[in-house]
Amino acid sequence: MPVEIERKFLLRDDSWHAQVERSEPMAQGYLVDAQALRAGLAHASVRVRVAGARAWLNIKAATLAIARAEFEYPIPPDEAQTMLVTLCNGVLEKTRHHVRVDGTLFEVDEFAGDNAGLVVAEVELSAVDAPFPRPPWLGREVSALARYYNVNLIAHPYRLWSPAERAAEDAAC
Repeated sequence: MPVEIERKFLLRDDSWHAQVERSEPMAQGYLVDAQALRAGLAHASVRVRVAGARAWLNIKAATLAIARAEFEYPIPPDEAQTMLVTLCNGVLEKTRHHVRVDGTLFEVDEFAGDNAGLVVAEVELSAVDAPFPRPPWLGREVSALARYYNVNLIAHPYRLWSPAERAAEDAAC
């Protein structure tokens, strides 16, 4: 079974911009949404994502963990666009920046729309305890905090977080 091992971090500052190799806008929506997951009605999130001329379906175990079962399948972009418009309860938009540090790829997601202002970095690893570089711009780890999962950002976007929630995040970095 394919397993994704991913850690997610807030950022201390925007100095990562100087290391961006490439960037791409993305749109994604969920065919199984956060409400169904929270209610225990689903064991996986099912996402459709479009990035440029590529699109795919992604199925990921609905667990709060660094390592989760994940399946991904390419689909025609026009079908993905139709799914985003007709089958998803909200669409999340972001720009994904590819930043390499000492040979390790960090994917920095800069969110737009209702999640504008939120920026997180993800790093995929070969093992849960695999070492990876810690650039100065990397802040607090939020891998185990459900509100940072993309599926939850559609249901409870960053703009709706209370000032106290945002201040706590800023202070933690």
